[in-house]
Amino acid sequence: MADGKMRLDRFLWFVRLARKRTWAQDLAEGGHLRIDGRRIDRAHAPVRPGNIVAFVTHDHKVRVIRVEALPMRRGPPAEARACYTDLDLGSAKLTALKNENVSQEGSID
Repeated sequence: MADGKMRLDRFLWFVRLARKRTWAQDLAEGGHLRIDGRRIDRAHAPVRPGNIVAFVTHDHKVRVIRVEALPMRRGPPAEARACYTDLDLGSAKLTALKNENVSQEGSID
């Protein structure tokens, strides 16, 4: 992209987070999506590299991704995954972070 931004619905479709572009439009216009913490209610909202996008999946789980690059086309899945980073903390990482915070709170010098 020449100007460094892309429509939200197009991005979701290009990186294969939505099977159809109309589904991506419905997701954005339904108000179930956030970009950098702001609630989005329009499919034409701009997405730029570095944006954090959060949304609820069809199985009612919250998914958070960071936009790494804007795709030029709707390519194969491996190419699409290279355009974003999944920021979902796994349960093992989450448990480790909680344990680290508890141990820091308990050690008062």
